[in-house]
Amino acid sequence: MSHAVADCFSIKERGYIREGYFADLVVADLNAPFTVGKENILYKCGWSPFEQAGEGGAPFNFPASITHTFVSGHLVYGNGQWDESKKGERLLFER
Repeated sequence: MSHAVADCFSIKERGYIREGYFADLVVADLNAPFTVGKENILYKCGWSPFEQAGEGGAPFNFPASITHTFVSGHLVYGNGQWDESKKGERLLFER
């Protein structure tokens, strides 16, 4: 999904898994459903539109779970643990 965006906007060294490029990746477990609830919302605002997006206003059930998130090649989220020691980097454009 990120190839077309990186190409369309000429974003430098993003959008592909290549040596020398920044790795912005999400790893999902397709066999671990996830139900959104107040107790597992990680948004800073503390709420989610998915809390009542399911049938009859019930919490929404996703068919998969996110297990890891990498930003610029750095593991920032893995199995429920956060590492905020390194932040994302500014995008550069080749225009």
